Amino acid sequence: MHLTFGFFSCESSKMTSEAEMADEEGYISPPPTLPSTPCSIHLGVQAGSMRRGSDVLSTSRGTVRERGRNRSWLLSSIITVNVLILGIALVSGSVFNNVKINAINLQIFLIVLVILTTAWMLYYTIYTSREDHAVLYKDSHAGPVWLRGGLVLFGICSLIMDVFKIANYIGYLHCDSAVKIVFPVVQAVFILVQVRTQVLTSEMDCGLMLTLSTNLMLWMAAVTEESLHQTVLIFHFISAPGGYSSCNCSHSACAVLEKAYYYLYPFNIEYSLFASAMAYVMWKNVGRLVDEHNHHSLHFRLKDVLVGPAVGLVMLVAGLGTFVIYKVDVEKGDPGKRDTVLMIHYVMNTVAVTLMSVSTVAGCAIYRLDQRDHVSGKNPTRSLDVGLLIGASIGQFTICYFTIVAVVATGAEGHLNALNLAVSLLTVIQLCLQNIFIIEGLHREPFHEDMHQASVFTNPYVLQAQAHRDIHNLPGTFMETKSSPALTVHSMLTWKRRALKEICAFLMLCNILLWIMPAFGARPQFDNTIGAEFYEFTMWAAVVNIGLPFGIFYRMHSVASLFEVFLTS
Repeated sequence: MHLTFGFFSCESSKMTSEAEMADEEGYISPPPTLPSTPCSIHLGVQAGSMRRGSDVLSTSRGTVRERGRNRSWLLSSIITVNVLILGIALVSGSVFNNVKINAINLQIFLIVLVILTTAWMLYYTIYTSREDHAVLYKDSHAGPVWLRGGLVLFGICSLIMDVFKIANYIGYLHCDSAVKIVFPVVQAVFILVQVRTQVLTSEMDCGLMLTLSTNLMLWMAAVTEESLHQTVLIFHFISAPGGYSSCNCSHSACAVLEKAYYYLYPFNIEYSLFASAMAYVMWKNVGRLVDEHNHHSLHFRLKDVLVGPAVGLVMLVAGLGTFVIYKVDVEKGDPGKRDTVLMIHYVMNTVAVTLMSVSTVAGCAIYRLDQRDHVSGKNPTRSLDVGLLIGASIGQFTICYFTIVAVVATGAEGHLNALNLAVSLLTVIQLCLQNIFIIEGLHREPFHEDMHQASVFTNPYVLQAQAHRDIHNLPGTFMETKSSPALTVHSMLTWKRRALKEICAFLMLCNILLWIMPAFGARPQFDNTIGAEFYEFTMWAAVVNIGLPFGIFYRMHSVASLFEVFLTS
């Protein structure tokens, strides 16, 4: 009864039982005292009620926190969508001459966006540094050394590009808008602050998505300007800053500076994409709790890895040599030399993608023999890697399939068109195989030899007896030359790990080569006129200018993903 009615029921029931005992024994009982056992039961029930209340309170707090996080994600997503759509409209409008939106209007929009994002990052960095427990945890997958190093490297190149732009546009200040100087200055400050800002708390959703939107807008603007520069035959009005041929530079270094910062555009484009990826991962990590024991300490070692890097370096040097020849001879404008260097370029790409396809098939076969477990649990970084890998490859797929249709429809006449068709088909195969290899590697647990080696030493006495027996059976010998079962298993594990590392190293160098050539101006899609003749130049230029930036990003992102697979192998 006392468990049901609480404290007063406990006292009344005990007092009644003591009075009845006193009447039966014939004496008056002393004043009732609080019992120990029943009240302890009562206190336990009360404590249990308090625990249940605290659990309910913590659950309700968790629910409120989850709702707040969902609202924050929703608001930040809405901000991102609006900023990006407005930016896309401005970028698209600034491309054409007959639209009353020029590059100055776009740069004013970007300046406002960059200033807002920089102000938020500065405020939040100062605010966060003064708060206790501002950083709840650090996701080791979200900011590995190679990613931060790449961000710093591309950021430095972007800063150099901004310096060249400022020096170049100073020469046009007497006849062009000062916005062209303000924009690279603001962008340089933004890059410095963004590289420095690497904090994460539970209140950063809107700011992170603003940062993501800003980086994507800068990426779109850079890609558009680079694409227009490469297809100058259509948009010749941008050959001079501001699009006006009457505006001449006031100093002699303008031509050199303009050519220099156009060569730095690929690094600026990659920086914006790297920063966008990191901002997205940080946004997905807001409020997420992870198990600290799930993080593995991975180290970069080139021990016992020789064949893959050696062959990859040979391919890289040979490819860069053919690329230099290609650029020099194509710029001369000689049709005979153009066809020759195009054929050399196609042969080089055919060899590269063929070797890459063979190596990825070997890697997938090794995965079939691998006994490592697949990773469990969700990770926003890994999901983003897979999504970017598949999404970015669509650009390369688009160009390849458009080329295949054009070449097949025209009959594939001549060696040049046959090589063009072969390169496109092999590139499609290589992209599919490489995506499978990388995604499978990203979803494998890091390799641990110790777990497998422990199963070999199940009976050390048998191994010891076998060793003694071998020594006694061979008089005059000091040591048995055959390896033990433990060494055999160890070598089996080593060859799989080594093969995977060799394949990853080779693929990394080949992807670097396939990134360098288009990023620094190789445009066989325009130098070979079959695509422009079949689809008309305007449509073909749109296909190439949209698909090629994604293809360039795919190669660089593949290098980063392959490096992670290399570390976990």
